[in-house]
Amino acid sequence: MIKTSVYLPEELEVRLDAEAAATGVSKAELIRRGIAMLLEHSTRPRQGNALPVFDSGRTMTAEAMDDALYEHIKERSARR
Repeated sequence: MIKTSVYLPEELEVRLDAEAAATGVSKAELIRRGIAMLLEHSTRPRQGNALPVFDSGRTMTAEAMDDALYEHIKERSARR
């Protein structure tokens, strides 16, 4: 885990202390749960999975990459 400091208004601190005491759950865990709940219900679009990245050891221009992809697609189509 990564440690993060958060400044809370006194009213929230008092309510957080009371909730932790009443439930037996630490304040840190209550804060983590609250953040997770907020993020789960966010309407902001989520990022998709990043594409895998690899290093072939050689550089290609955009045109060379296009040509290589075209050739690969052409070869796969011919096998069908």
